[in-house]
Parts: sequence; structure tokens; C-alpha cells
Amino acid sequence: MTRQTVDDLIAFMVVAREQSFTRAAAQMGISQPALSKTIRELEHRLGVRLLTRTTRSVSTTEAGERLLQTIGPHFDGIEAGLAALGELRDRPSGNLRITSVEHASQTILAPALAKLLPEYPEINVEIINDYSLTDIVADRFDMGIRLGEQVAQDMIAVRIGPDFGMAVVGSPTYFCNRPAPITPHDLTSHACIGLRLPTSGGLWSWPFAKDGRELKVRPQGPAAFNTIGLALDMALADVGLAYLPEDVVGEHIASGHLIRVLVDWSPPASGYHLYYPSRRQPTPAFSLILDTLRYRG
Repeated sequence: MTRQTVDDLIAFMVVAREQSFTRAAAQMGISQPALSKTIRELEHRLGVRLLTRTTRSVSTTEAGERLLQTIGPHFDGIEAGLAALGELRDRPSGNLRITSVEHASQTILAPALAKLLPEYPEINVEIINDYSLTDIVADRFDMGIRLGEQVAQDMIAVRIGPDFGMAVVGSPTYFCNRPAPITPHDLTSHACIGLRLPTSGGLWSWPFAKDGRELKVRPQGPAAFNTIGLALDMALADVGLAYLPEDVVGEHIASGHLIRVLVDWSPPASGYHLYYPSRRQPTPAFSLILDTLRYRG
């Protein structure tokens, strides 16, 4: 393979991932016309169209997507190897991108990083909270954090937290004119505060279990959010019932500002796990973060 072909393939990968000739050219430090010419010449040599161009966007063709999936991991491996060599110093360094959910970020990630990062100022961590099942390879994250049952089987998963309880709660004022639900089926007559899932666009179905019986209830009510903080605020404001982690609502239950219901129907969640691709070559910074977060309970 000639050096020109390697350079052209790198240019193609940048355009495909940025989905923009303008952003790719700026990232590579070349002009947009020069980059367009490089891609046209690569397509001519390969004999296939790799990118579909419109006035507003750039996307890969079927051939382009196949090429990206084939060569991408190899170039990523080269970058990781070079980064690992650059980090063979006394102290770990580098940038890490983590996709997480707000509850895990607030209860596990933030406390751990608050202690770790001041000791390692050459490590930079970016956390993106998102309830969707993010493709960490395609979106170029170094690691992800989700509940155990949400992690794909082809990923390496490391537990970073214990199982935790969930609680259905409402305010005393909300229950003034409504009987408390006895079974999950009773929720159909209640105002429920939903959690919107970006991946499907639907609402998260509330899971329940008792005596070996499992069922899910899709909440119906006047409000839905994509953060648990807003759901908690609405429950405290007498708007309806929310289904939230016990540690988020425990203080409010103890103070009497919230009342917990369906206690015997609320199963524990499976705990958060950190996951990453099996082919990833961990850098010193990556290994340090992983060891710091590993659950040893």
C-alpha cells in the first residue's frame, strides 16, 4: 500500500466520521477543495462511490460504510498504540471520553474523579450523560457506563457499583385525594412522571417483580423528562408519581416530603458497569480510571 493511499484513507475516515468536508478540512489543516479532490481521486482508484454529498450533509454509501468499518479499527489501534507510547511516563496522561447516565455520574464518577484528577493533572476526562444505548466505538468514546443488563455481550464489562433499590414515590399532597396503588396495575389511574429514552423516543417502562412474577408498566401522565432530577422536582411539586433510585429519594422520604409506595413490587437494579471493546489497548490513564472505579464491595 502506497503512502498516498494511506493518507487518502485517513482523509476519507475523517470526512466520514465528521460527516462534513468543512469540519474535516479544518481538522486536517487543509483546504476544502483539496480534500474534495483527494476523496474523488480515491473513489476513482477504488472504482466505487464512498460518500454521498448533498448541500447540507455528507454520508457514507454502502461501500463507504463497509470500508469505514473495515479500516477504522486498524487505524484506531495504531492511534492507541502511539498514544500508549506517548504515555509511558512517570504519570498517566491523556484525554478520556466517557458516556454515562446522570445517576452513575453523580453517585460514582464525580466522587471518584474529584479525588483522582487533582493528583493527575495531565489526565482530562469528558463525561457525556445520555440514556441512549450509545455505540462507544462509532461515537469514539473510550468507555461507557450503564446498568449491567444493558451492556452488550461483545464488550468487556467491569462492575463499578452495587445493585441499588428503586422506589415509586409521590408527595403527601398528591395522595390527599388518591388512594395509594397496591399493585402496579393500579398505576393506570395515577399521574406518572416519565423518563424519555433518546434511542427509541419512547418512555422508559417501569419494571416490577414480586414472587417470581415480573411485569412492566409504561407510565402515563402529564410530564416526561430525560433527567431524573426534573422527575424528582415534579414529584416534590405534587405533579405525580416518579420511579427513582432509592438514594435519590431517601432523604425526602425520611423528611416526609415524599411517600413511598409499591415497596414489595420494586426490584433492585443490577448495578452500574463500566464497559469497553475487547480489542481496545488500554493506556495508562485508561487503566488508572478503570482501577479507581472498580467495585470491590
